[in-house]
Amino acid sequence: MPVYERSSATEFQVIDRWSGGVSWLAHPNEEGERASHAIRADDGVWVIDPVDARGIDDLLGELGDVAGVAVLCSYHARDAGAIANRHDVAVHVPRWMDRVAERVSAPIERYKTTIGESGFHVTRVEPLSMWQEAIAYRESDGTLIVPDLLGSGSGYTVSDERIGVVLSHRLFPPRETLGELDPDRILFGHGGGVFEDANAALDDALSGARKRFPRALLSQFGTNVRLFAAAMRD
Repeated sequence: MPVYERSSATEFQVIDRWSGGVSWLAHPNEEGERASHAIRADDGVWVIDPVDARGIDDLLGELGDVAGVAVLCSYHARDAGAIANRHDVAVHVPRWMDRVAERVSAPIERYKTTIGESGFHVTRVEPLSMWQEAIAYRESDGTLIVPDLLGSGSGYTVSDERIGVVLSHRLFPPRETLGELDPDRILFGHGGGVFEDANAALDDALSGARKRFPRALLSQFGTNVRLFAAAMRD
């Protein structure tokens, strides 16, 4: 099983669908479980951290016209440029985020705190100097997007967790950034979203991250090393 499949995807798997959006895996069998999202807003459809696949444009068309593509992590340039070019839109990147612009062959639009007219406000997080991410939250419908600090994939969760804090930050989970939010749904850069009792699942992830660190270290260390090494090659 590859960590990240670099070949063009000939199909995809829808992992979440709700009235305002859809999430998919372009390579369902890869270990990294890179999730992509398309979310409806007042100005159109916003495509978040996408990995491209044959047929994705038809999936997006079910929601409406694409208003823009957004990248929320310095290691999630992925196929943002290809999708933006096909839909004649810009790739939106926070002003402070590095690495993305030189990896995207499409117009770049920088923003400070709000992604276009999507209603999503972002909070800057720099877990490491080389790792920058924008946590996006839309209060109007309680949609929270966390690219890397949290996830539901095999490299994140232990025990009966529905959401896991990334191993490198379990001892110091992002309570100040996320603890005051009240999400109805949470989407991740890796793994399926959480739609049922999302706020309770978030509280459990943050409050129990340190307690469950020893178990996570034993079960996830090798997976996290592989994921990190593969990401460095992007």
